[in-house]
Amino acid sequence: MNILLLGAPGSGKGSQAELLEKEYGIVQVSTGDLLRDAVSNNTDLGAIAKIYMDKGELVPNDLVLELLSDRLKNRDCDNGVIFDGFPRNIEQTELLEDLLVERERELDIVVNIEVPFDLIITRLNSRRVCSGCGKGYNTITSPPKGENCESCGGEIIIRDDDREDVVKNRLDVYDKNTKPLIAHYSQKGIMINMNGVGKIAEIYEELTQYIKEKKVQ
Repeated sequence: MNILLLGAPGSGKGSQAELLEKEYGIVQVSTGDLLRDAVSNNTDLGAIAKIYMDKGELVPNDLVLELLSDRLKNRDCDNGVIFDGFPRNIEQTELLEDLLVERERELDIVVNIEVPFDLIITRLNSRRVCSGCGKGYNTITSPPKGENCESCGGEIIIRDDDREDVVKNRLDVYDKNTKPLIAHYSQKGIMINMNGVGKIAEIYEELTQYIKEKKVQ
């Protein structure tokens, strides 16, 4: 099964993808993670991507598609993929559909997770990460026990793309470029709209019910 998760940055797509991975044995492919890995590994693609990411702007399509295409070649994607963070505009939608045809795949379900922007800003401003091991923290729900990471002792920082000014720009970009995808996939009859406000487990229970109904059809 191939699933696409739509929703603004901070809407909870990553949390739902992790749960889906464990239950269904399908792998999450987050273009955000692919881009951050490219940046941290100082690759040529990563250096270009960082310029856009630091401003909260969309990374060029050809760069993202190259990273995504390479990732889909891995054997762990054979059983299915959860797409998170791509596509983000209509042009990328067409590119993804072409890529899936090449891989003899198709999207089974598109899930749109809806969360008010003011709540998203609060969520992202509270996120922290260890600069050493990458362990995630949240100043509201799961704050670090001290000034440094309890796993490796590394410095706990706020990511550049979680700064409030960048978050607001990311949300503006989403509102302008990504929202049209909702109408696109609704016309295809594979769209599910979900309220992303609430407990992660409750949202996931509702999501899996949709998936089970889809598999029965």
